[in-house]
Formats: sequence, C-alpha cells, structure tokens
Amino acid sequence: MRILVVEDDSRVASFIRRGLAADKFLVDVAPDGHLALELALSRDYNLIILDLMLPELTGQEVLDSLRKSNQRIPVLVLTARSAVRDKVELFNKGCDDYLTKPFAFAELQARVKALLRRGNMESRDFLQVADLHVDFNKRMVTRGGKKIDLTLKEYSLLEYLMRNAGQVLSRSMIVEHVWDQSFDSFTNVVDVYIRYLRNKIDHGFEPKLIHTVRGVGYVLNEEGAP
Repeated sequence: MRILVVEDDSRVASFIRRGLAADKFLVDVAPDGHLALELALSRDYNLIILDLMLPELTGQEVLDSLRKSNQRIPVLVLTARSAVRDKVELFNKGCDDYLTKPFAFAELQARVKALLRRGNMESRDFLQVADLHVDFNKRMVTRGGKKIDLTLKEYSLLEYLMRNAGQVLSRSMIVEHVWDQSFDSFTNVVDVYIRYLRNKIDHGFEPKLIHTVRGVGYVLNEEGAP
C-alpha cells in the first residue's frame, strides 16, 4: 500500500517515512503543497498524511482541492492547532482524522492503520482466489492448504495482484506499487518476479492463476487472460 507524506520539515518527513517503511508501506514525500496536489491527483494513494503549514499551497488548500475534485483518499492531518473549533473545521473541510504535533509515532501508526481499515484496504483480513489464500494479518500464503514461503518482494507483488484480482495490471503499475520507483521500460524486474511467483504458487497446482496479457501486463484470476 502506498502513502503520501506531505511535510516540509525534512527531519519530520524522514522520521515518518522510516517508520512507515518499517511497516512495509511504500512512501512518497512531498515537501510543498503544489507537489503534494500534483502527486495526489496523478497517483493511486491509499492514504495521505498532510501537514497544514506548507509552502506553495497550504495543507488546507490541498485538502480543499482534493475534495472539490471528488478525491476520497483518506487524509490524516498533522496540526499544531488543538482548539476544538479548529478540529471541527478540519472535519467539516473533509479530513478523516487529525493528529496534534508533537506526536508519538506509535499513535500515528495506529491512526494510519485505522484509516486504512476504514478505507476498505484492510477491511478484510484475508483474500482468496480459487484455493490460493492470503492472510494479511499473519502475512501467510497457502495454496491447497500448503504453506508457501515468499520473500518480502514476492509477497508484496502477490498482495498487489490479489487486491486487484481480475484486473489487468501493467508493468508500470506494478513497478510503481511494488518497487516504489518510476517505471524503466528497459528493465525486466517485473517479469523476473512474476516468474519467481509462478514457480511458487502455480507450479504443481491447477488452475494456473497468474496470466500474461501480451503487450500489457499481468492478471491474477481463475479464468485466464482476457
């Protein structure tokens, strides 16, 4: 899952990014409101952590623009304002939660996970396609009742495929969500890891679940490539 951290204080941004990365989230950082809005409108984020005091555009202006464009990405606001009227105003403007500065990372972590559950990304503890079962709480993968050991990157790739089962995913989409970098059209890293994953979850099992869509990318389903 991908999170956008909007924070102009590089030390605070680095602190949040390291903590979230340790929780296996993919994290982008925007140091100003203009870049934050550009990223939020052009990429697929599961959550935005938004400071209010920003250069270029304020956090409030970013939030207003997101909601006016009908973007329903959950937004957790970081604010130094603690008055009840300020908090009420933030909720009325469209934020989903707020955290008052200074804050403990453990509380930020708990609020992030609660918002992700509320946003339906973690509303289910597991997903299943055919006899392939992924338990997201335990990070356990089984097929036909047999436990399958995956590396961290293989698991991240499988999770992305499972959460988008039946949807054709391009190589660039996979790289952006699993490798947290811009797509390099000359790399074959996606194809290599798809092969690794197939060897573990498809080899020796029927039906085959990971299918190639020529010229586009990959899809995970029981029916085969569209």
